[in-house]
Formats: sequence, structure tokens, C-alpha cells
Amino acid sequence: MKYPNICSGIFKSRPNRFIAEVEINGVVEHCHVKNTGRCRELLVPGAAVWLTKSGNPNRKTAYDLIAVQKGDRLINLDAQAPNRVFGEWARAGGFVEGLTLLRPETAWGSSRFDFYWEAGRRKGFVEVKGCTLAENGVGLFPDAPTQRGSKHLRELSKAAGQGYHAIIAFVIMLNGVETVEPNEAIDQAFAGEYSKAAASGVETKFIKCRCSADKVELI
Repeated sequence: MKYPNICSGIFKSRPNRFIAEVEINGVVEHCHVKNTGRCRELLVPGAAVWLTKSGNPNRKTAYDLIAVQKGDRLINLDAQAPNRVFGEWARAGGFVEGLTLLRPETAWGSSRFDFYWEAGRRKGFVEVKGCTLAENGVGLFPDAPTQRGSKHLRELSKAAGQGYHAIIAFVIMLNGVETVEPNEAIDQAFAGEYSKAAASGVETKFIKCRCSADKVELI
């Protein structure tokens, strides 16, 4: 996936989850943050960031913040990107052989999973999680406690128990990272549910990406 109208800036502050103050060409702009997560380790004053400029003149914010530099890594923060990347990967044949149906946003039980899929007689659900945090070359998820994430794991376990192929797919939105582990220091509940889900037959997939300022490529 590729972004149009890319420009760079310097992160100043984040008044709320949706807005960042960014210096662009010497002017401080209010920009939309395309990730409502905490991102405290990434969005720090003085960090280099990348943005796309909106073509809608009626928007209150003219820019979307999509990426940030941390050390030698560029990290994509677009919360919509992981699902788009997974969809591209699956339709290109990287997910399962003989894929005949890939339907986004499908309700099952008390959850809404990111994808429902069919391949011949096989059928299942996928919940996609974007990973933007890493330590010592290993991805960590989540970066803040997520009751919703734990709920998805419980529902995936139920689906696996009813014969569906249940998968949690981590899309790694930073360079140089190949695997993801539950971030027990941040969310012990999620880590516990992750172990239970694996024991119940939920499969984990890691989708590696090469992230640059204007695009995200599958590796």
C-alpha cells in the first residue's frame, strides 16, 4: 500500500488521542493521528514524523500523521494499515491455498472479527493486530491494556472449539522485527488469554512488512 502527498514534520505534543501538534515547514499544525493507541514510547517531543496531506479543504485537520522515526526504525502508526496489508497478503495467496472468500468485519458470537474466510471446505476467522512496539528485536503487543483484545482471543477459542480455523495475525508495522510476543508487563490478562487461545487451537501468524515514509510493503 502506498500513501500520496507525503511530507515530514517534527512532533511537538498530543493534546488528545486524535490530535497531534506537528511542526511542518516552520509552522505548527494540528494533525489527525491515525492511531488512537497510547504510542507514548513513539510520539515523543522532537521525533521525526511523516504525514499525508488531505485533499479535502473542508477538514478541520489538513494532515494525517502516519509514521514516526524511533532510532534507526521507521514505524507505521496508521491503525487502518494492518487490515489493508493482511487483505493484500491474503488475496495474493500468502494466507491459505485455494482462498475463495475473504469477507471483512464479520460478526460471530459476541464479537466482530476482522475477517471471515473460506477455502474449499475450510472456513475460519482472523483477528488482525498491528504491532508497533519492539524490544531487543522482538515485537510486543499490546502497548496498552486491551480488554477488547482479550475478548477477541476468548471468542477465537470458542470458534476453534466449534470447528472453525481461528487465527490471530500480527502485522508487524516496523522494520527489522520478525515475531511478536504478548506484552506481559503491560497486559497480563492479554498474555494469559493468548496462552489459553494457543492451547485451544488458535493459530498465530506473523506478517512482516518493510515500512517507509510513503508505503508499506509485504516481505
